[in-house]
Amino acid sequence: MKWKQLLLIVAVSAISAVGSVWVYSKFSPKETLYGKISNDSLPANYAGFYDNVAGVAEPIDFTKAANAAVPAVVHIKTKIPAKRVSNNLGRNRGNNNNMEDLFEQFFNFGPQIQPEQRASGSGVLISEDGYIVTNNHVISDGSTGVADEITVTLNNKKVYKAKVIGRDPSSDIAVVKIEGNNLPYLLYGNSDNVKLGQWVLAVGYPLTLETTVTAGIVSAKGRSIGINQRQSQTPIESFIQTDAAVNQGNSGGALITTEGQLIGINSAILAPNGTYAGYSFAIPVNLVKKIVNDLIKFGDVKRPYLGIQVEPSKFEAGDGAHIGTVAKDGAAANIGLKKGDIITGINDVPVNSWTELQGTIASYNAGDKVKIAYKRDGKEYTTNATLSTKTGTYDELASNGINDALGAELETLDKKKAQEYDVEGGIVVKNIKKDTPLGRTRMQDGFIILSINGQDVTSVETLTRLLSRLDGTVQIEGIYPGYDGIYRYPLSLDDE
Repeated sequence: MKWKQLLLIVAVSAISAVGSVWVYSKFSPKETLYGKISNDSLPANYAGFYDNVAGVAEPIDFTKAANAAVPAVVHIKTKIPAKRVSNNLGRNRGNNNNMEDLFEQFFNFGPQIQPEQRASGSGVLISEDGYIVTNNHVISDGSTGVADEITVTLNNKKVYKAKVIGRDPSSDIAVVKIEGNNLPYLLYGNSDNVKLGQWVLAVGYPLTLETTVTAGIVSAKGRSIGINQRQSQTPIESFIQTDAAVNQGNSGGALITTEGQLIGINSAILAPNGTYAGYSFAIPVNLVKKIVNDLIKFGDVKRPYLGIQVEPSKFEAGDGAHIGTVAKDGAAANIGLKKGDIITGINDVPVNSWTELQGTIASYNAGDKVKIAYKRDGKEYTTNATLSTKTGTYDELASNGINDALGAELETLDKKKAQEYDVEGGIVVKNIKKDTPLGRTRMQDGFIILSINGQDVTSVETLTRLLSRLDGTVQIEGIYPGYDGIYRYPLSLDDE
């Protein structure tokens, strides 16, 4: 009897357990499983570092691309010899004060010695006969000229003297050349095809180190950080942003794909302490190609123009390039584009912002015909335009909008008057209205604006472009003809 009772108890327990499992699976809420793989394959949305999302899961190989790029990326070193400099105390702004001259001489504030300066950066060989693309700021003398001595060291330690072929401060591109044959060089890729999240490699000579390769992904496209305004009044910025580690010395180096194709020239970092903090920026290679070809062929850049200006309040808009002003004799006017239109594409390449439009147009040649996609009153259209060799007439048209915004009549200073006042250029302010942004500064009629926040302005067009990128309170500097000294006024842009 005991065995029969024991077997009965075991049977009842087994039936109870099976029944409990069946009831729980039948009536309990469905559980979501995380981190599971079905049928030995990866789901289509799996976030992994693999070439193929299903089947063979092999890590991406950086070695071939790195080995191809390293021999073609060079170390550029510059030297500026010691020289005598004069303490002008602002006389270059038309302030010819003889008392200041005597003061300098009496206290020995005259010419000073600027010590020898040395700097280094990177460059990329783009031809077997020695043409090298780099940044303009790498070969600069710190002002508007170039360094007195430029040397190029290859990865194999061979050293060459380099000569400057041409440079473009607006885009921060320069071309130098060394004499050689059968040199290693990189092939151009297509920066229009670059995708967010794509793996990229940065190659250069950072922090006095030898050739260094770092990896990251494309974090953003069409970025503008305002850095080229330091060396140009007509800056062009449409950077590829990556998180590949880039430091001082990487400037002018290569940004390449995992196939070893050149897609950008590393140009800048955005960091609070001057060293890498997670963000680096490269000039897209499609823009580089156009500028390099022009510099080699002509010695300068033949810039193409569409003949439009941005709507200042929509500069950062992410739905396209918002047109604020159309030059009456520009390419855009010829095809009927108007203020308020939103350009969304050029030759089937999406345009999400004004900076992307600038970068895309700048990669073409004057005379090229492009297909433009745009929106007007919510409807989509396409048309064709032939890019012009001229910017078009802007001053009168641009000033209409900025006059209303600032509350005065603005006009570009005549060239003869600029020479008379010993300035590069400026903007004459007339008929200032009360209770307007300029009126509240207590500025007087006849004032000539020379700079905004330390950046020179020589035309109404330049002023419009600069103010579209600024906010808050800015510092205006300028002169009154017939009076000595520089006058400064704070202008609140929030009052517009």
